[in-house]
Amino acid sequence: MTPARLLLAIIAVTLTGWGPQVAAEKPVTGIVIAGWLEKIAFPGHDFLVKAKLDTGAKTSSIYAKDITRFERGDEPWVGFTLVMEDTRKRVHQLIMEEPLQRDVIIKNHDGNHDDRPVVELEICFNGYLHKAEFTLADRHQFNYPVLLGRRFLSGVAVIDSSETFTTQGRCP
Repeated sequence: MTPARLLLAIIAVTLTGWGPQVAAEKPVTGIVIAGWLEKIAFPGHDFLVKAKLDTGAKTSSIYAKDITRFERGDEPWVGFTLVMEDTRKRVHQLIMEEPLQRDVIIKNHDGNHDDRPVVELEICFNGYLHKAEFTLADRHQFNYPVLLGRRFLSGVAVIDSSETFTTQGRCP
């Protein structure tokens, strides 16, 4: 075990206490040491997707297209198609409708700003079902369809940037 990994393990144990972690709908107290790249799953779908864990991003982001805003019962909603390339390089398109949580303004690398809708989705990360907020974005030019940001990672994972695929992607 490298000194950096040992230090992360000590931090995780200090924050979580000793004891086994078992799969549950809501995570038991505990923080996992995760790599900068991990596999996640979506409940009800039998495929894994690579997700980049990015402590530089505040909000998580997911690849979506055909984004349309509408109202349902006087509440704002968003219809969209998730475009997920699984770990076997197969592309899955998941058509979804979710309540709009909020909008965010994202500054692009070229200095322009995008107004993006934010929705709450369920994902399986490290064997646990989590709810996370995602901005809906065209990520076709990025290597990974999902980016997990600080809002999700806080209290869930400590990142070891020298590692990949250290967690369980599926929920039981």
